[in-house]
Amino acid sequence: MEDMEYMGMAVRLAQKGCGLVNPNPMVGAVLVKEGRIIGEGYYERYGALHAERNAILNCRESPEGTTLYVTLEPCCHHGKTPPCTEAILQSGIRRVVIGSHDPNPLVKGKGIKQLREQGIEVVEDVLKEECDKLNEVFFHFIQTGKPYVVMKYAMTMDGKTAAYTGASKWITGEDARRRVHEDRRRYSAVMVGIGTVLADDPLLTCRLENGRNPLRIICDTQLHTPLDSRIVLTASKVPTVIATSSMEREAHQPYIKAGCRILPVSQKDGHLDLARLMAKLGEEKIDSVLLEGGGILNWSALQAGIVNKVQAYLAPKLLGGAAGKTPVAGIGVPSPEAGYFLTNSTITCLGEDILIESEVQPHVYRNH
Repeated sequence: MEDMEYMGMAVRLAQKGCGLVNPNPMVGAVLVKEGRIIGEGYYERYGALHAERNAILNCRESPEGTTLYVTLEPCCHHGKTPPCTEAILQSGIRRVVIGSHDPNPLVKGKGIKQLREQGIEVVEDVLKEECDKLNEVFFHFIQTGKPYVVMKYAMTMDGKTAAYTGASKWITGEDARRRVHEDRRRYSAVMVGIGTVLADDPLLTCRLENGRNPLRIICDTQLHTPLDSRIVLTASKVPTVIATSSMEREAHQPYIKAGCRILPVSQKDGHLDLARLMAKLGEEKIDSVLLEGGGILNWSALQAGIVNKVQAYLAPKLLGGAAGKTPVAGIGVPSPEAGYFLTNSTITCLGEDILIESEVQPHVYRNH
């Protein structure tokens, strides 16, 4: 097997930590000796042993003289665990093949430098694109201190997210809906606006077997969330935050009693200041947010410059009607050239539905 094949195995191992290691990165490692895999490991959960140490621990024979394949540059600082570079040097590994560079200022090239200074052969950027993709959330969060925001919506082929009656269940099929639950497990939080709560009364939980529920965030400027909504009624079991500009402490009490946490956020142009909300969430180590709101919140999020990726689920249906809802509302932009441009698009087929994922070009925000 070549370097790329072993690294591919490390990538698949890293993916097992999806949704369990936030706000840290997903990492996989494979140890190879004389053409034989003698140890494997991945970062299994936040605060646990790192992938390199797990691979060494799981070795079926001495790791001396082996090649280590690891998806991310080994750490060289003391955190919740000792440096992985220390474990590599002590184990007698002679060659390290790395996928991604770690942008964490505590590492950022220092791990590679330390290994080379101790006589370890280091090969960089093997399957770099795949390894970078694993940790787009971590890379964004560690460099900005703010959550990576994914704006998700489902629409028909004529661009409707609901019929003129407001009915929206179900636009997409079971495969697409399962993918949404996988992303609720992957990302740290799911966020909606008060409009979605009033219209759909969602639960916003992860319904996969052994799934992990995300933190639920409601953007509710004036604090109008119904106390008998399913989100409030389940707040004692599923972490729930209501971001609001309402400073009436008496009005907060019923929500707090139900298990919700009130997060005060200032207003901007009559709505929650979403940029400020992201800064507050980042301070609490919330590294990612799946935005499942309606058109009004989506437009506000774009205007605030907080959206990093768009997920558009496209269903082979036509609903018609001028009153049918669309994914992004608000006033909109005055011309096509003033639009929010997307790049690096990928297409995934999910049953009869199609998922289009694109990154938002950050420079476009400066034009608005």
